[in-house]
Amino acid sequence: MTILSSHVGADHRPVPAAALTALADAGVPVHLPGTDGYVALTRTSNLVKAIAPAGVVAARDAQDISLTLRLAAAAGVQVAVQGTGHGATETMQDAILVSTVALDEVTLHAQDRWVRVGAGVKWQAVLDVCAPHGLAGLAGSSPDVGVVGYLTGGGLGPVARTHGLASDTVRAFDVVTGDGVVRRASATENADLFWGLRGGKGTLGIVTAVEIDLVEQAELYAGALWFDAAAAPAVIRTWSLWSSLLPEAGTTSFVVMRLPDMPMFPEPLRGRTSVSVRFAWTGDPSVGAEMIQPLRALAEPVIDTVRVMPYSELAEVHSDPVEPMPLYERSSLLADFGPEAAERLIDLVGPDVQTSVSGVEVRQLGGKVRDDRGVPSAFAHRDAEFSVFSLALMIPEIAQAVVSDSARLHDGLAPWAVDGGLPNFTDTAGPQWAARVFTPEVAVRLQRLSRAFDPDGVLLAARGVRS
Repeated sequence: MTILSSHVGADHRPVPAAALTALADAGVPVHLPGTDGYVALTRTSNLVKAIAPAGVVAARDAQDISLTLRLAAAAGVQVAVQGTGHGATETMQDAILVSTVALDEVTLHAQDRWVRVGAGVKWQAVLDVCAPHGLAGLAGSSPDVGVVGYLTGGGLGPVARTHGLASDTVRAFDVVTGDGVVRRASATENADLFWGLRGGKGTLGIVTAVEIDLVEQAELYAGALWFDAAAAPAVIRTWSLWSSLLPEAGTTSFVVMRLPDMPMFPEPLRGRTSVSVRFAWTGDPSVGAEMIQPLRALAEPVIDTVRVMPYSELAEVHSDPVEPMPLYERSSLLADFGPEAAERLIDLVGPDVQTSVSGVEVRQLGGKVRDDRGVPSAFAHRDAEFSVFSLALMIPEIAQAVVSDSARLHDGLAPWAVDGGLPNFTDTAGPQWAARVFTPEVAVRLQRLSRAFDPDGVLLAARGVRS
């Protein structure tokens, strides 16, 4: 009887200690609660999403991961995985955590325009290696996140409308599936597994390395325009119409921010409400300047960082914070963000509204995001036109208000919403997460593959599609 086939009510108590002891005896690095190694490898970027596994395996290679999965299966224990600490969704209690931080390979094949990246590598390291050759990987808004976790969730970055989903650039994965077998997955080798690893997050295995194609993009005309709160209604209304006319060479979003008075934020924005338009243009900079002019003409920006920049400085477009914070996050997908939706958003989070929600981003999708390049994947919601993402500082004094204000925002945009969610922006776990990010057809296929590659249900991330 496997972990996930145990009948309801069974007295199932995982015994991870036996597996951890066996791993340590085999020479695998194991860190237990209370040790410095455990503390370092269980840090998360969102302090609300603390994790507490039974122990941490600091994997040195695929063989360490294979042995961990096999011993965990024998002991009736589940296994989770973490690289950089972004994207944690559950406590991992009674599970063994595999840390991939030590898998730090970055091998560039510049002539053939591809790069091999270990599971512990963050995007900025890839951007820096590629920059001298005028090449670019399709990183997200924060190059501080891990490459593998981002790619297995699809990957919608600041140039997505031009170059598409980052997961569509994957050439191959090296992965250890739940049965402990080290495999390679590509369009021609273990093609079903390749399908599921792109968009299926960690449901089918623990990725140890990925090979991705690069694009020729040495520079961008990109950055952000920050406006004072008084300009927010005009900016939102204009962006709603302007973005609908933007060619695929442009990718854009805007965010209404209520920033606390903290040193990590720029002086002109601290303790006040503002609105920022993010813009990345992959074509001729002079054309990009013409394209952004209607927004620049609305008011004098408080901060204007839009300029020709090296692609390796992509982080400056969104300026996402890198320090861990306690955050409450929610997201929705929209079919449209026309004038009526814009007015509703202003009513919900405009400058005259009292709300505990710190930031609300509307991101335009479409363009090349819709194109799977003839190699379908488990990423299930390519057709959404916009995404809405909200975050708030989750501190005890305002926790109840944060939850209710966030619900009011997303419920208020329900007339324009479509079913579904983005794997990297939906911070729940288990069946609730799977029901949001996968269509029924994708979930059924992932379930079938999970049972084939992980017969004992060892991978914690798979429980959502196996239930």
